[in-house]
Amino acid sequence: MSALVSSSATSLRGAAAHLADGLQAGRVYRREDLARLSTAVDRHLRELVATGKLKKLAQGLYYAPKQSSFGPLPPADEQVVGGFLRDKDFLVFFPSAYNSVGLGTTQLYNRTVVYNHKRHGVFKLGNRQFDFRVKPRFPKKLTPEFLYVDLLNNLDELAEDRDAVLRQARSKLPSFEPAQLQRAADRFGNLSTRKRLREWSGG
Repeated sequence: MSALVSSSATSLRGAAAHLADGLQAGRVYRREDLARLSTAVDRHLRELVATGKLKKLAQGLYYAPKQSSFGPLPPADEQVVGGFLRDKDFLVFFPSAYNSVGLGTTQLYNRTVVYNHKRHGVFKLGNRQFDFRVKPRFPKKLTPEFLYVDLLNNLDELAEDRDAVLRQARSKLPSFEPAQLQRAADRFGNLSTRKRLREWSGG
């Protein structure tokens, strides 16, 4: 039996082999992407998954793993999220990034947050969970000003001493360039955050 499994796991024939040859290592594919290249896409997907040429992330979502000396590598978060959303407009980050702003936050959060315009909810993609949140606006990349504002937006979700974080945030306010922080607050701050920053600034 083991010889049979080994043989089937290393051999692809005909159309499935042709499809495998066109895969780009590290790229995420949706079923419909591959359906355009196959006359029997579901059968070919099963064969490609069985041989390790593709790995399944979720229903209808796959990736072609890159190989390293330690085995297959997982796809980049941007590839996974972009494939899932069918969109390129999103921001992926770990809430642990708040720790870099110097507000006394130290917790490590075992989840990945995705700000986007399409999907809301927690979805398991591969072996990880992504917390998708629909937001009207978000930056293309993380900045200290955005993280400062976003942390204040999400105070109630933090596994920290809320009052201690607020005290530290207020003391940290003079370290930011006022115009840049104001722009971040105007664009990304919720009503409570904008009000709090006006009070701290004496406005």
